[in-house]
Amino acid sequence: MTRRRISLAAGLMPEATPALLIEAAAASEFDFGGMWAEQESWTAQTTRNVKRQATDAGVELLDLEVAWIKPGKPDPWLAELVDIAAELGARNLLCVSSDPDPAATTSKFQTLVERARGTGVRVNLEFGMFTEVRTIHEARAILESVEGEAKALLVDTLHWSRSGGTAQDLRDVPREWLSYCQPCDAPAEPPDMSDADAVIDDAVNRRMPLGHGGLAIGAMLDALPQDLPLAIEERSETLRENYPDLNERAREVARTSRAWLDRYEGS
Repeated sequence: MTRRRISLAAGLMPEATPALLIEAAAASEFDFGGMWAEQESWTAQTTRNVKRQATDAGVELLDLEVAWIKPGKPDPWLAELVDIAAELGARNLLCVSSDPDPAATTSKFQTLVERARGTGVRVNLEFGMFTEVRTIHEARAILESVEGEAKALLVDTLHWSRSGGTAQDLRDVPREWLSYCQPCDAPAEPPDMSDADAVIDDAVNRRMPLGHGGLAIGAMLDALPQDLPLAIEERSETLRENYPDLNERAREVARTSRAWLDRYEGS
């Protein structure tokens, strides 16, 4: 069995600059790196610097975050993010929506997919209870209405679990819609899902290393293609406090993730 490929999700180190994200990926046993782009601080020079640093360090970017669809007119920054991802050689652009109008989300997502055509970038729609695309079924409904090979569906273990997703839901997803996924662990007991603050806190502070919580990570991975790259989404207050050094944090997440995956795959 081929060993699964893992990536340093940018969310593991929200305090990192783009340069530090590349450095951490290079300093650890991840196969890929992840990148986060903030509109207020990202420039054309940032793109050039990150591309050069990643090339010099031998770091391939699995994804760029985050294209956030919002209510109102389409945001030109999202189209720019597609171009940045392409320039950096990132395989995927992560996209979420806070637009409550499904038709508007579909239209805006379609525009990004068209922008990505021929670039090698897949635009991945992530669902989650903190967004306006809350479940895998809502995400599928949008993708079914979007044309283009650059469209993709992103599954995060926490959001899949907290929104009531099943392994059969994952098996039913067309294989061509899948480009990567985001595994993590967390307490089996969910927060009050009617409390928006608690839902967000669960997602950004309460995740755990693979195998240390109660989520059905194995069932999720078994239902998805074995060769699907895994961006380890261990966003955790405990992780940030225990590993303030970003390179050490990356090495620890790579270590615990590899250990669990090797045990699980060998069982």
